[in-house]
Amino acid sequence: MSIDELEQGYRPAANAGGFDRTPPQDVAAEQSVLGGMMISKDAIADVVEQLRGTDFYRPAHEVIYDAILDLYGRGEPADAVTVSAELVKRGEMGRVGGAPYLHTLISMVPTAANAGYYARIVRERAVLRRLVEAGTRIVQLGYATDGGDVDDIVNNAQAEVYAVTERRTAEDYLRLGEVIGGTVDEIEAAGNRGEGMIGVPTGFADLDRLTNGLHPGQMIVLAARPAIGKSTLGLDIARSASIKHGQTSVVFSLEMSRNEITMRLLSAEARIHLQKMRNGSMGEDDWQKLAGTMGKISEAPLFIDDSPNMSLMEIRAKCRRLKQKHDLKLVVIDYLQLMSSGKRVESRQQEVSEFSRALKLLAKELEVPVIAISQLNRGPEQRTDKRPAMSDLRESGSIEQDADMVILLHREDAYERESPRAGEADLIVAKHRNGPTDVITVAFQGHYSRFVDMAS
Repeated sequence: MSIDELEQGYRPAANAGGFDRTPPQDVAAEQSVLGGMMISKDAIADVVEQLRGTDFYRPAHEVIYDAILDLYGRGEPADAVTVSAELVKRGEMGRVGGAPYLHTLISMVPTAANAGYYARIVRERAVLRRLVEAGTRIVQLGYATDGGDVDDIVNNAQAEVYAVTERRTAEDYLRLGEVIGGTVDEIEAAGNRGEGMIGVPTGFADLDRLTNGLHPGQMIVLAARPAIGKSTLGLDIARSASIKHGQTSVVFSLEMSRNEITMRLLSAEARIHLQKMRNGSMGEDDWQKLAGTMGKISEAPLFIDDSPNMSLMEIRAKCRRLKQKHDLKLVVIDYLQLMSSGKRVESRQQEVSEFSRALKLLAKELEVPVIAISQLNRGPEQRTDKRPAMSDLRESGSIEQDADMVILLHREDAYERESPRAGEADLIVAKHRNGPTDVITVAFQGHYSRFVDMAS
């Protein structure tokens, strides 16, 4: 089918301020993006970080893009044949111009290497279209005052422009050294107010002896009830990998900001009370320790990404990029139940199950261990014995099935302050696909935001 024959698939032209003009678009760039994606899965990884389906001007291209991403997300090849079959299954082949048009897209692209560049063009045109649409709505707001409050109208107009710019300022991962400056600024502001291991070492001697480290391709589920320390334990493992052993790790935090994460890392490494950092009561000795620690860890290959509303596709693409550029060795996702696909699903349980399977595929594809931090249901709190079990994994039994290792974190003093085991924590290795299970006891130093070996 020719380009002219597909004209009817274009989005309606925006009438900006009464002038009949075609909205900003670049159909050739859209075609080159899709063609490149069907040639190389590396191109898909480059594109998915930059584009969403709604960025395409032509609706047919959005349909093709969504089909490619679905195949890619399931770990299946996305070429002209498989994309065609997917579109037929969906009953959407007619909307895109048939199988010949898919082959046309591929034939138009000499190499997939430039797909990321074409994607930037498509994204920029999409932003311009949204700006035109926002401008039209602002004009309408101005004329439709009807005696309304001018401040409210200006507020609404600003909101229209902000909605356009919000995606342009989406955050990305940053090296720890790049985050430290902002974190120290926050601390200063508070002060003005007042063994030869095969796998990635966890930093806990008994756990490393049991597991021989975390291995490529493993999905490790680290689970606990709220406020037990699961995020802290995940950071401890990333800290061990990157700061102590120089192995590249990335922490995707859907809960804490990058400054909060960095403050915890500095507290743990420098042995400065976290509360002192937060309330600005650090003394001279603390500042000296902080300065020394900053110098030590600034070059650590630890990356932090606190981008909001991250999809699994974006996480996967960023991990691929880190693997290619920095030899990624460990991924930590905090935490599983905060992830969202943005799609309509039958149930939250089904959605979490899909995340679980996809994270296992990610670990295998990149050959790195992936730690998925997960929240337990209320089961432990409703029992006399508060120790968690695998059956307490929240929202999905498939988490237990997909995981190569399940570590359940338990602290008696979280339930009973006067417990004789106050300050101790159990790492319950409830599942270990390639080895024995056991209970590892460690010390919890909450004031330093860290867990350490009992001997320490």
